[in-house]
Amino acid sequence: MHLLFATSIVPDGALASGYEIANAAIIAALRRAGARVTVIGFTWPGKAAADPENTVVLGALDVRTDTASALQKLAWVGKAMLSGLTFASVKLRVVSDHDVRAALEQAGPFDGYVLNSVQFAGAFEKLFEDRPSIFVAHNVEHLSARENAAAVTSIFQRLLFRREAKLLKIMEERLCRRARFVFTLAEEDRTALGVASDDRSAVLPLVTGARTPTRKGPRQIDCDAALIGTWTWQPNRIGLDWFLGKVVPHLRPGFRIRIAGHMPSGVTSTHPGVEFVGRVPDARAFVCGAAVIPLISTAGSGVQLKTIETFELGLPSVATSRSLRGIDHRPDNCVVTDDPVAFAKALETAAATIRDVDGGAFHRQQVKALDVAIRLGLEKLGTVRQEVFA
Repeated sequence: MHLLFATSIVPDGALASGYEIANAAIIAALRRAGARVTVIGFTWPGKAAADPENTVVLGALDVRTDTASALQKLAWVGKAMLSGLTFASVKLRVVSDHDVRAALEQAGPFDGYVLNSVQFAGAFEKLFEDRPSIFVAHNVEHLSARENAAAVTSIFQRLLFRREAKLLKIMEERLCRRARFVFTLAEEDRTALGVASDDRSAVLPLVTGARTPTRKGPRQIDCDAALIGTWTWQPNRIGLDWFLGKVVPHLRPGFRIRIAGHMPSGVTSTHPGVEFVGRVPDARAFVCGAAVIPLISTAGSGVQLKTIETFELGLPSVATSRSLRGIDHRPDNCVVTDDPVAFAKALETAAATIRDVDGGAFHRQQVKALDVAIRLGLEKLGTVRQEVFA
């Protein structure tokens, strides 16, 4: 069984974002189920595919909006308007259908496609209609676009997000309808996409790696709380604004918070304990240096990979209910609240009495459930030999 995993950015081994961590986990699970997987997509500039023998690289491309020039952003908007594509998909149209088809023919034949999120599938949608497919919905993108539209202050941005939401809803409906099976990363996303039937979809419980994360020796605590993320991604930015604006003012002045990751303009805090540290060399070491991890998602869909990593490491956490979407098991050292005052109080309590737990059980449970879901999807795809499941 040979599957083509079509994605915007191919794995390069860095696992620098939640999207890349999720992709690596899904590809590994497909291969554990007995499938041969070839990945097609773009690399980041200066990066190489982690598995070149099983990867078709269409070129190098930087799809980030926050680092693009004003001229590039304008070009993307204009091209999206003229083509009728979404802003995210039009960024990938730097190669033609002919180029992609030629790459597919060279790497094939394939028994089916795994369409990984809407960006790449939306950019080259008609090329994937000749084989059965599985659609992987990392998020309910049209709902995220609606939330983004409500959160921004710029009228121009609001109109763009509303356009994205309208187009994404149509595209997601079409991809789900054509797919033999749909994978989501959160239970509520199945309903939002209209595929809640067990014959149509399943949730993929994710992990951050094939093995349970381990720590060498006791933790060295150097701050009370730590956050790391891609804050230029609008759903993450919404959560960060909530945390800084609603929770942090209720923390005592001496409470030390370190926030890592590229910070968009306009993000500030008057709290004396908040420190923006930018890029860090080791994300895992960074979070392990904190007494407690705030899990602050208040928007978006899909699963929060930072929540999964925190649980795998056994670290204490305080989480919003949105941060736990897609996760069935909550460790004993995770407190859940959506009230900003209660959130701040729980952070101070957790930092004062640090209580780590063994994250191995959580990791094993996730892997087992992930493999079961993947096998179900492959059976529905109709291309799996029975001996694979013997």
